Amino acid sequence: MNTPQQSANIAPGLFWAFASPIGRMSRKPYWLCFLSLTLIFAIPLRIWILSSPVPPEPEALIAGDYLSSNPLFPIVYFITQWFILAILIKRLQDLGQSGFFALLVFVPLLDIIMVIALGLLPSQAAPNRHGPLPNSYWRKR
Repeated sequence: MNTPQQSANIAPGLFWAFASPIGRMSRKPYWLCFLSLTLIFAIPLRIWILSSPVPPEPEALIAGDYLSSNPLFPIVYFITQWFILAILIKRLQDLGQSGFFALLVFVPLLDIIMVIALGLLPSQAAPNRHGPLPNSYWRKR
């Protein structure tokens, strides 16, 4: 009838990798996406630190000062947070877990442990309810 199947001629792209929480993501794209998001967020942070009259000490850095210093920083911050959440959801789904657990990334200290653990755990080799293989998602024909 109308069962989901994988279409071999359509591969997920960059929009899927960063913005869509649907599907499965293996370890390599997970780390590549995470590294690129870190760099995207680090560039404006570096510019902000260098443009300060007195460079702030690392322990004195406050997120509110950073976000209020330029009107574009909050937009970049929220977009990168959505991307991180979408990547974590896909990685959890690749492991056969619910994407709901991605909300744990907002718990301090647990976020670092979660990001590293999800990057080290191997993918499920068999199809699961989120997609037929890693780096894929179910599609209707």
